[in-house]
Amino acid sequence: MSKTSRAHTNIALIKYWGKKDAKLRLPLMSSLSMTLDAFYSDTQIEDSDQMSFSLNGKQIADKSADRVFYYIKLMQDRYGVSGNLAIKSDNHVPTAAGLASSSSAFAALAAAFADHYHLDVDKRELSRMARMGSGSASRSIFGGFAVWQKGDSDESSYAYALDEHPQMDLKLLAVELNDQPKKVSSTKGMELSKTSPFYQLWLDRNDQEIADMEAAIKAQDFTKLGSLAELNASEMHSLTFTAQPGFTYFEPKTIEAIKLVQELREKGLECYYTIDAGPNIKILCQEKNSKDIVNNFALAFDSVKIIEAGFGPGVTLLD
Repeated sequence: MSKTSRAHTNIALIKYWGKKDAKLRLPLMSSLSMTLDAFYSDTQIEDSDQMSFSLNGKQIADKSADRVFYYIKLMQDRYGVSGNLAIKSDNHVPTAAGLASSSSAFAALAAAFADHYHLDVDKRELSRMARMGSGSASRSIFGGFAVWQKGDSDESSYAYALDEHPQMDLKLLAVELNDQPKKVSSTKGMELSKTSPFYQLWLDRNDQEIADMEAAIKAQDFTKLGSLAELNASEMHSLTFTAQPGFTYFEPKTIEAIKLVQELREKGLECYYTIDAGPNIKILCQEKNSKDIVNNFALAFDSVKIIEAGFGPGVTLLD
């Protein structure tokens, strides 16, 4: 019986927002992320009479299952293996948290596939495998901080570990403000954003922003890391506002949350926001301030759900 693979989701501090090649999932920019301990996916693969996919104990037969089956066929063709498989996955990433569950899902699926077929692959190759399922999954192969280098081909686009065991005092608070599905998918949002007159500037800044974030991590400089992450997220969302036609993932509560982060920072509770393709925000803070920040958000928003996360590990096979 194949082992269960576990992969944790990640949050990009320097964002991936644009594909160079949709089929190969090659990005137009490099990205840098923090793997999170609180959110993960477990996946197991077994031989079967027919292809099947279950998620959280329920058989799935929709577009998400088709995406999994397409990925499996892609990997089988790549590595010269075959057979029907029963794929069982348990996802511990709340869908409303605004975190990319596909990052942990496809990292775990790639590792389970490699284990099931006894493939002799290193983590670089595993990252390339995961990328073919979901771009952000390439980074979830590694713990701590990881960089997905954009590359210019299937072979050169993969993630690597920047620091898998960081000693930095860094916490992430995932704030669930809205649990409704977003109207503009990430894929569509990325394509629309390319029409912004500032898109090329976004690309031109990428190398320097990656270098600056790496320097902040090496120096364990929380202030620099938080400022850079907040700036990068704001740059990404400025592209949605200035696209033709313009759009936004922000809801009124998103703006309120941004203002609260700024107000708390002015009062001495140092924290920074980052936001992906959705209305929910993530707050970067230090452990000494996390409880006070949570309390302030609980007072400002009715029934808000906040989950605290620290550094998570890379993909593993469970006994």
